[in-house]
Amino acid sequence: MSLPALPNLFLADLGSGLALRPETLRDACFALRQNREHWLAGQRTRPLLEMVAYTAEQWLQPDYGYRVRALRDGPAETGFPATTLARGLDAFFRSLSLENLEALIVQDLGDSRRLDDFTSTVAEARGGRTSLARGPILLAHIAAGNLPNPTLFSMVLGILLKSAQLVKCPSRSSLLPRLFAHSLAHTEPKLGSCLELAYWPGGDERLNEILFHEADCVTATGNDETVADLRRRVPLRTRFIPYGHRLSFAYVSNELLSTYSIKRVVRDAGADITAWNQLGCLSPHVFYIQEDGVVSPEGFAELLAVELAAREAAEPRGDLSPDESAAISTRRAVYEMRAAVTVGAREPFRGENPFREAPGQIRLWKSEHSTAWTVVLESNLLLQQSCLNRFIYVKPVRKLAEALHHLEPYRHQVSTFGLGAVDFRAVELSRELAHWGVPRICPLGKMQEPPAPWRHDGRPSLGDLVTWTDFES
Repeated sequence: MSLPALPNLFLADLGSGLALRPETLRDACFALRQNREHWLAGQRTRPLLEMVAYTAEQWLQPDYGYRVRALRDGPAETGFPATTLARGLDAFFRSLSLENLEALIVQDLGDSRRLDDFTSTVAEARGGRTSLARGPILLAHIAAGNLPNPTLFSMVLGILLKSAQLVKCPSRSSLLPRLFAHSLAHTEPKLGSCLELAYWPGGDERLNEILFHEADCVTATGNDETVADLRRRVPLRTRFIPYGHRLSFAYVSNELLSTYSIKRVVRDAGADITAWNQLGCLSPHVFYIQEDGVVSPEGFAELLAVELAAREAAEPRGDLSPDESAAISTRRAVYEMRAAVTVGAREPFRGENPFREAPGQIRLWKSEHSTAWTVVLESNLLLQQSCLNRFIYVKPVRKLAEALHHLEPYRHQVSTFGLGAVDFRAVELSRELAHWGVPRICPLGKMQEPPAPWRHDGRPSLGDLVTWTDFES
């Protein structure tokens, strides 16, 4: 399909070869503030929700030009095959329904009109108080390059808050944010005039200083070192919202390890592992499998290997960099050597638990002639973080508390726990996970598909960005 070239609406459209000058960035920030004042600040919330929801609906249409371009050009820039991109983008845009966006505002702010007028909850009215929430005038986003969805969602939050926005795109990963910004501008050109996307090297302190000085709020997504460095550079008067490195895991209780349920459980596990090639903070590093089910942890691992092989045929992982491929090959070699050492271990007596009797027991399944997928069954519960790209650990446990005990050093880094359990057990296990500190618990198969109203890292997505004004009568 022949598509016209994108117009140069944004600085990032000019290419990463453009040397952005300090005065250009300063002028862009001034224009954003002016455009917001002239149009966006005066808009009611409901029409803005409708614009975002309408644009999301368009992205779900197979022949939508921006979607077609994303699936055509996106693989070369992101490294994700078109099938992986389509699946991830579809899940994201399905979540941006009018109902979900309104639910997000009500959840975080208490009333869908809170960004338009002074309103009150029943408790506030009883105390003679009404409140209005307002977003930052200029909201800046320092985007990460591994996945597009967090950046796109940050842009959506800024629109709901009526904020002018400047997105600092990562090198070689600006296409999808730019396409989304163009689609919003296509829906409403005045909305596009309140957005800017740009790129400059991370070490350019002159440009960073200008952005941090001009912005009222800065969000930053990246590894912990990057986020910590940015925190030191953002002025105290500028609100700073960091999203650092997080880890996710999954747990399957033995009630679901039945001949009736196992096919669905394995299918959902495969979906979580292959979504965005396991590269996001919401992707699992380890599946903890409770013992004493009809299907053993080893049986689960073997079935999971079959599932990943089938998914590779239908949704190939795609090519990796030499360093990424080498990391997987090296890790495989280590486990193959360790597995060979345990081959001669004695068989357990009848009634004994083989994983307790042989704490070093290891089995490995892998794709042949490629690094496309790997399953490691390991009884050692000490956490070894996955090297990702569909490399998954399966570890047997007697109960959930055993897994959490070995995750204790990472308690404050956990993002999501995928949970496979029947209803009555799911409530009990969720309570245990919540008290331990897990901010998000979801069904298997949904780990990389958080709903729009989710509380990112346990914090209110909109609530962290607004400032409140109370009117006491």
